[in-house]
Amino acid sequence: MTPAPVALTCGEPAGIGPELAVAAWQALRGSVPFFLIGDPAHLPDDTPVCMIDRPDEVQGCDGLPVLPLAFDGPRTPGVPQPAQAAGVVAAIARAVELAQAGAASGLCTLPIHKQALAEGAGFAFPGHTEYLAHLAGQSDVVMMLASDRLRVVPITIHIALADVPRALTTELLERRIRITHAALIRQFGIAHPRLAVAGLNPHAGEGGRMGHEEITLITPLLERLRTEGMDIRGPLPADTMFHAAARATYDVAICMYHDQALIPIKTLDFDRGVNVTLGLPFIRTSPDHGTAFEIAGQGIANPSSTIEALRLAWRLAGGAV
Repeated sequence: MTPAPVALTCGEPAGIGPELAVAAWQALRGSVPFFLIGDPAHLPDDTPVCMIDRPDEVQGCDGLPVLPLAFDGPRTPGVPQPAQAAGVVAAIARAVELAQAGAASGLCTLPIHKQALAEGAGFAFPGHTEYLAHLAGQSDVVMMLASDRLRVVPITIHIALADVPRALTTELLERRIRITHAALIRQFGIAHPRLAVAGLNPHAGEGGRMGHEEITLITPLLERLRTEGMDIRGPLPADTMFHAAARATYDVAICMYHDQALIPIKTLDFDRGVNVTLGLPFIRTSPDHGTAFEIAGQGIANPSSTIEALRLAWRLAGGAV
Protein backbone atom coordinates (compact mmCIF):
# COMPACT_ATOMS: atom_id res chain seq x y z
CA MET A 1 0.00 0.00 0.00
CA THR A 2 1.36 3.41 -0.96
CA PRO A 3 1.87 5.70 2.07
CA ALA A 4 0.05 8.99 2.43
CA PRO A 5 1.94 12.07 1.18
CA VAL A 6 4.40 13.94 3.37
CA ALA A 7 3.36 17.27 4.93
CA LEU A 8 5.88 20.08 4.39
CA THR A 9 5.42 22.97 6.82
CA CYS A 10 6.11 26.46 5.50
CA GLY A 11 8.52 27.63 8.19
CA GLU A 12 9.39 31.32 8.44
CA PRO A 13 7.92 33.07 5.38
CA ALA A 14 10.65 35.74 5.40
CA GLY A 15 13.36 33.11 5.08
CA ILE A 16 14.34 30.79 2.26
CA GLY A 17 11.54 28.29 3.01
CA PRO A 18 9.18 29.38 0.20
CA GLU A 19 11.81 29.03 -2.52
CA LEU A 20 13.04 25.72 -1.07
CA ALA A 21 9.50 24.32 -1.25
CA VAL A 22 9.29 25.18 -4.94
CA ALA A 23 12.75 23.81 -5.73
CA ALA A 24 11.98 20.58 -3.89
CA TRP A 25 8.72 20.14 -5.81
CA GLN A 26 10.52 20.66 -9.11
CA ALA A 27 13.12 18.04 -8.15
CA LEU A 28 10.78 15.45 -6.61
CA ARG A 29 7.48 15.60 -8.51
CA GLY A 30 6.62 12.14 -9.65
CA SER A 31 8.83 10.46 -7.04
CA VAL A 32 8.00 11.84 -3.57
CA PRO A 33 4.41 13.00 -3.02
CA PHE A 34 4.22 15.92 -0.62
CA PHE A 35 2.18 19.04 0.00
CA LEU A 36 2.98 22.41 1.51
CA ILE A 37 1.02 23.82 4.46
CA GLY A 38 1.16 27.58 4.28
CA ASP A 39 0.08 30.69 2.44
CA PRO A 40 0.46 30.32 -1.36
CA ALA A 41 0.87 34.11 -1.61
CA HIS A 42 4.30 33.72 0.02
CA LEU A 43 5.66 31.57 -2.80
CA PRO A 44 7.89 33.07 -5.51
CA ASP A 45 6.06 34.72 -8.40
CA ASP A 46 4.88 32.45 -11.21
CA THR A 47 5.01 29.31 -9.02
CA PRO A 48 2.50 26.78 -10.39
CA VAL A 49 0.23 26.05 -7.45
CA CYS A 50 -2.40 23.35 -6.97
CA MET A 51 -4.74 24.19 -4.11
CA ILE A 52 -5.96 21.15 -2.20
CA ASP A 53 -8.47 20.59 0.58
CA ARG A 54 -7.15 17.17 1.64
CA PRO A 55 -3.74 15.49 1.39
CA ASP A 56 -5.10 12.66 -0.78
CA GLU A 57 -5.73 15.18 -3.58
CA VAL A 58 -1.95 15.51 -4.20
CA GLN A 59 -1.86 12.86 -6.91
CA GLY A 60 -4.01 14.89 -9.30
CA CYS A 61 -1.91 18.05 -9.06
CA ASP A 62 0.12 19.58 -11.89
CA GLY A 63 1.62 22.27 -9.63
CA LEU A 64 3.01 22.49 -6.12
CA PRO A 65 0.22 21.11 -3.90
CA VAL A 66 -0.67 23.60 -1.18
CA LEU A 67 -3.03 23.08 1.73
CA PRO A 68 -3.74 26.78 2.25
CA LEU A 69 -3.35 28.53 5.54
CA ALA A 70 -4.01 32.28 5.53
CA PHE A 71 -1.33 34.55 7.00
CA ASP A 72 -1.53 38.21 7.93
CA GLY A 73 0.36 40.32 5.41
CA PRO A 74 2.64 39.64 2.45
CA ARG A 75 6.01 37.93 2.50
CA THR A 76 8.90 40.32 3.20
CA PRO A 77 12.14 38.41 2.40
CA GLY A 78 14.77 38.91 5.07
CA VAL A 79 12.43 40.72 7.49
CA PRO A 80 10.17 38.53 9.67
CA GLN A 81 6.75 39.95 10.48
CA PRO A 82 5.46 39.35 14.03
CA ALA A 83 1.89 39.15 12.72
CA GLN A 84 2.80 36.01 10.74
CA ALA A 85 4.20 34.09 13.70
CA ALA A 86 0.84 32.58 14.65
CA GLY A 87 0.48 31.17 11.14
CA VAL A 88 3.91 29.52 11.31
CA VAL A 89 2.95 27.80 14.57
CA ALA A 90 -0.47 26.81 13.19
CA ALA A 91 1.14 25.16 10.16
CA ILE A 92 3.24 22.94 12.43
CA ALA A 93 0.23 22.00 14.56
CA ARG A 94 -1.81 21.20 11.44
CA ALA A 95 0.93 18.93 10.08
CA VAL A 96 1.09 17.02 13.38
CA GLU A 97 -2.68 16.65 13.39
CA LEU A 98 -2.62 15.20 9.87
CA ALA A 99 0.27 12.86 10.68
CA GLN A 100 -1.43 11.57 13.82
CA ALA A 101 -4.63 10.98 11.86
CA GLY A 102 -2.76 9.04 9.15
CA ALA A 103 -3.62 11.60 6.45
CA ALA A 104 0.10 12.45 6.16
CA SER A 105 2.79 9.79 6.37
CA GLY A 106 5.06 12.17 8.24
CA LEU A 107 6.21 15.73 8.26
CA CYS A 108 9.17 17.70 6.98
CA THR A 109 9.59 21.10 8.59
CA LEU A 110 11.15 24.10 6.88
CA PRO A 111 13.22 26.39 9.13
CA ILE A 112 11.58 28.64 11.69
CA HIS A 113 12.95 31.73 13.45
CA LYS A 114 12.54 31.25 17.17
CA GLN A 115 12.89 34.93 18.07
CA ALA A 116 10.18 35.92 15.59
CA LEU A 117 7.86 33.26 17.00
CA ALA A 118 8.53 34.31 20.57
CA GLU A 119 7.90 37.97 19.80
CA GLY A 120 4.90 37.46 17.55
CA ALA A 121 3.14 34.45 19.05
CA GLY A 122 4.53 34.05 22.57
CA PHE A 123 6.23 30.82 21.43
CA ALA A 124 7.76 29.47 24.63
CA PHE A 125 9.58 26.42 23.26
CA PRO A 126 13.34 26.33 22.60
CA GLY A 127 12.68 25.14 19.06
CA HIS A 128 10.79 22.98 16.62
CA THR A 129 11.67 19.69 18.27
CA GLU A 130 10.42 20.64 21.72
CA TYR A 131 7.14 21.93 20.29
CA LEU A 132 6.62 18.72 18.32
CA ALA A 133 7.32 16.66 21.45
CA HIS A 134 4.75 18.79 23.31
CA LEU A 135 2.12 18.24 20.62
CA ALA A 136 2.82 14.51 20.64
CA GLY A 137 2.75 14.24 24.43
CA GLN A 138 6.33 12.96 24.50
CA SER A 139 8.76 13.81 27.28
CA ASP A 140 11.98 12.64 25.64
CA VAL A 141 13.08 12.79 22.01
CA VAL A 142 16.44 12.47 20.29
CA MET A 143 18.03 14.52 17.52
CA MET A 144 19.75 12.59 14.74
CA LEU A 145 21.64 14.07 11.82
CA ALA A 146 21.62 11.67 8.90
CA SER A 147 22.95 11.36 5.38
CA ASP A 148 23.85 8.49 3.10
CA ARG A 149 27.39 8.61 4.51
CA LEU A 150 26.85 8.93 8.25
CA ARG A 151 24.27 9.05 11.05
CA VAL A 152 25.12 10.81 14.30
CA VAL A 153 23.26 11.42 17.57
CA PRO A 154 24.54 14.00 20.10
CA ILE A 155 23.64 13.14 23.68
CA THR A 156 23.89 16.78 24.81
CA ILE A 157 23.02 19.49 22.30
CA HIS A 158 22.78 23.24 22.78
CA ILE A 159 24.71 23.74 26.00
CA ALA A 160 28.13 25.21 26.74
CA LEU A 161 31.02 22.79 26.40
CA ALA A 162 31.94 23.46 30.03
CA ASP A 163 28.53 22.17 31.10
CA VAL A 164 28.69 18.88 29.19
CA PRO A 165 30.39 16.71 31.87
CA ARG A 166 27.79 17.75 34.45
CA ALA A 167 24.92 17.17 32.05
CA LEU A 168 26.03 13.65 31.14
CA THR A 169 24.35 11.11 33.38
CA THR A 170 23.81 7.38 33.13
CA GLU A 171 20.07 7.97 32.85
CA LEU A 172 20.36 10.50 30.01
CA LEU A 173 22.83 8.39 28.07
CA GLU A 174 20.77 5.24 28.48
CA ARG A 175 17.48 6.89 27.44
CA ARG A 176 18.97 8.36 24.29
CA ILE A 177 20.76 5.17 23.32
CA ARG A 178 17.57 3.14 23.77
CA ILE A 179 15.45 5.61 21.75
CA THR A 180 18.05 5.58 18.98
CA HIS A 181 18.29 1.79 18.93
CA ALA A 182 14.50 1.40 18.79
CA ALA A 183 14.17 3.99 16.00
CA LEU A 184 16.80 2.28 13.86
CA ILE A 185 14.74 -0.90 14.05
CA ARG A 186 11.27 0.60 13.75
CA GLN A 187 11.81 3.47 11.32
CA PHE A 188 15.03 2.70 9.47
CA GLY A 189 14.34 -1.01 9.10
CA ILE A 190 17.70 -2.14 10.51
CA ALA A 191 16.98 -5.43 12.24
CA HIS A 192 20.19 -5.54 14.28
CA PRO A 193 21.54 -2.00 14.67
CA ARG A 194 25.24 -1.49 15.28
CA LEU A 195 25.98 1.45 17.60
CA ALA A 196 29.36 3.09 18.12
CA VAL A 197 29.71 5.31 21.19
CA ALA A 198 32.33 8.03 21.43
CA GLY A 199 34.20 8.81 24.59
CA LEU A 200 33.95 12.26 26.11
CA ASN A 201 37.66 12.88 26.53
CA PRO A 202 40.60 12.74 24.09
CA HIS A 203 41.60 9.15 23.35
CA ALA A 204 38.47 8.07 25.26
CA GLY A 205 40.19 9.06 28.49
CA GLU A 206 43.28 6.92 27.88
CA GLY A 207 42.68 4.70 30.89
CA GLY A 208 41.87 7.60 33.19
CA ARG A 209 44.91 9.73 32.35
CA MET A 210 42.74 12.23 30.41
CA GLY A 211 39.47 12.00 32.32
CA HIS A 212 37.35 9.50 34.19
CA GLU A 213 33.89 9.73 32.58
CA GLU A 214 34.63 6.75 30.32
CA ILE A 215 35.51 4.57 33.32
CA THR A 216 32.83 5.72 35.76
CA LEU A 217 29.91 6.44 33.45
CA ILE A 218 30.10 5.27 29.85
CA THR A 219 31.79 1.86 30.07
CA PRO A 220 29.57 0.36 32.82
CA LEU A 221 26.41 1.35 30.92
CA LEU A 222 27.64 -0.07 27.61
CA GLU A 223 28.64 -3.32 29.29
CA ARG A 224 25.14 -3.64 30.75
CA LEU A 225 23.50 -2.94 27.39
CA ARG A 226 25.69 -5.54 25.72
CA THR A 227 24.47 -8.17 28.19
CA GLU A 228 20.95 -7.43 26.86
CA GLY A 229 22.10 -8.28 23.34
CA MET A 230 22.63 -4.75 22.04
CA ASP A 231 25.44 -4.49 19.45
CA ILE A 232 27.23 -1.50 20.90
CA ARG A 233 30.92 -0.58 20.83
CA GLY A 234 32.84 1.92 22.87
CA PRO A 235 33.70 4.20 24.39
CA LEU A 236 35.83 4.92 21.32
CA PRO A 237 38.29 7.75 20.64
CA ALA A 238 36.27 10.26 18.62
CA ASP A 239 39.24 11.18 16.43
CA THR A 240 39.33 7.69 14.85
CA MET A 241 35.58 7.05 14.47
CA PHE A 242 34.76 8.88 11.28
CA HIS A 243 37.12 7.75 8.53
CA ALA A 244 35.59 5.55 5.83
CA ALA A 245 36.71 2.18 7.19
CA ALA A 246 35.44 3.01 10.69
CA ARG A 247 32.07 4.25 9.42
CA ALA A 248 31.51 0.95 7.65
CA THR A 249 31.42 -0.85 11.03
CA TYR A 250 28.38 0.90 12.55
CA ASP A 251 24.93 2.26 11.73
CA VAL A 252 25.02 5.29 14.03
CA ALA A 253 27.62 7.17 16.02
CA ILE A 254 26.51 8.22 19.50
CA CYS A 255 28.43 11.34 20.50
CA MET A 256 28.71 13.12 23.81
CA TYR A 257 28.24 16.73 22.68
CA HIS A 258 27.06 18.88 19.79
CA ASP A 259 30.24 19.55 17.82
CA GLN A 260 31.60 16.03 18.32
CA ALA A 261 28.60 14.83 16.31
CA LEU A 262 27.97 17.67 13.87
CA ILE A 263 31.50 18.47 12.70
CA PRO A 264 32.01 15.06 11.02
CA ILE A 265 28.65 14.92 9.25
CA LYS A 266 28.84 18.52 8.09
CA THR A 267 32.36 17.91 6.82
CA LEU A 268 31.35 14.75 4.97
CA ASP A 269 27.98 15.86 3.59
CA PHE A 270 27.31 19.53 4.37
CA ASP A 271 24.54 20.14 1.83
CA ARG A 272 22.63 16.88 2.24
CA GLY A 273 22.50 16.30 5.98
CA VAL A 274 19.01 15.81 7.37
CA ASN A 275 17.72 16.42 10.89
CA VAL A 276 15.56 13.50 12.08
CA THR A 277 13.65 13.54 15.37
CA LEU A 278 13.60 10.11 16.99
CA GLY A 279 11.10 9.07 19.65
CA LEU A 280 8.03 10.81 18.21
CA PRO A 281 4.96 8.74 17.27
CA PHE A 282 5.26 10.09 13.72
CA ILE A 283 8.06 10.71 11.22
CA ARG A 284 9.71 14.12 11.32
CA THR A 285 12.62 15.34 9.23
CA SER A 286 13.96 18.78 8.41
CA PRO A 287 16.80 20.38 6.47
CA ASP A 288 19.91 20.96 8.54
CA HIS A 289 20.13 24.74 8.21
CA GLY A 290 18.33 27.91 9.24
CA THR A 291 16.22 30.61 7.65
CA ALA A 292 19.13 32.33 5.82
CA PHE A 293 17.51 35.77 5.86
CA GLU A 294 20.56 37.26 4.14
CA ILE A 295 19.80 35.45 0.86
CA ALA A 296 16.02 35.10 1.13
CA GLY A 297 14.11 36.03 -2.00
CA GLN A 298 17.16 35.89 -4.27
CA GLY A 299 16.49 32.41 -5.63
CA ILE A 300 20.00 31.19 -4.79
CA ALA A 301 19.28 28.98 -1.75
CA ASN A 302 20.58 25.41 -2.05
CA PRO A 303 17.61 23.03 -1.79
CA SER A 304 19.70 19.85 -1.38
CA SER A 305 19.04 19.35 2.34
CA THR A 306 15.28 19.95 1.92
CA ILE A 307 15.14 17.50 -0.99
CA GLU A 308 16.99 14.88 1.07
CA ALA A 309 14.75 15.55 4.08
CA LEU A 310 11.62 14.91 2.01
CA ARG A 311 13.16 11.80 0.45
CA LEU A 312 14.10 10.43 3.86
CA ALA A 313 10.65 11.12 5.33
CA TRP A 314 9.07 9.29 2.38
CA ARG A 315 11.52 6.38 2.66
CA LEU A 316 10.97 6.03 6.42
CA ALA A 317 7.22 5.93 5.74
CA GLY A 318 7.74 2.97 3.41
CA GLY A 319 7.65 4.84 0.12
CA ALA A 320 9.93 3.95 -2.76
CA VAL A 321 12.39 6.64 -3.85
